[in-house]
Amino acid sequence: MSSFSGDQTAPFFGFLGAAAALVFSCMGAAYGTAKSGVGVASMGVMRPELVMKSIVPVVMAGVLGIYGLIIAVIISTGINPKAKSYYLFDGYAHLSSGLACGLAGLSAGMAIGIVGDAGVRANAQQPKLFVGMILILIFAEALALYGLIVGIILSSRAGQSRAD
Repeated sequence: MSSFSGDQTAPFFGFLGAAAALVFSCMGAAYGTAKSGVGVASMGVMRPELVMKSIVPVVMAGVLGIYGLIIAVIISTGINPKAKSYYLFDGYAHLSSGLACGLAGLSAGMAIGIVGDAGVRANAQQPKLFVGMILILIFAEALALYGLIVGIILSSRAGQSRAD
């Protein structure tokens, strides 16, 4: 007889949420970094003095992976069915938390990659476009931040399914 309490399959959904948060947000970070990096490399041929200034989209894309890591750690520390009952409600809350953060990070990474690529190339030809490019990148990054916030809120709902 095990000391497991709650639903036997619930941790599967919780761990799936943690994995989804990390995998999808890192996919967004990787795409954003790669796409922006191509733009930086191509722009660096024309204007090598602007390369360091044009690294901003690459850094912003890299932060997306950290958002997924934060949610994955929050979720995985909340899954301990031997210490506290873990029900399907909790697993689904963690799954939705991970998907919210991960898919928001993926979409933000795609936006950052596309804007970063075009933005650094345009900035090489017209330096006045730098501030506009940064503003667009900030709004794209905010999409992932919204996913992180919703993920934290959804993750905090786990454990509220039943009074133990």
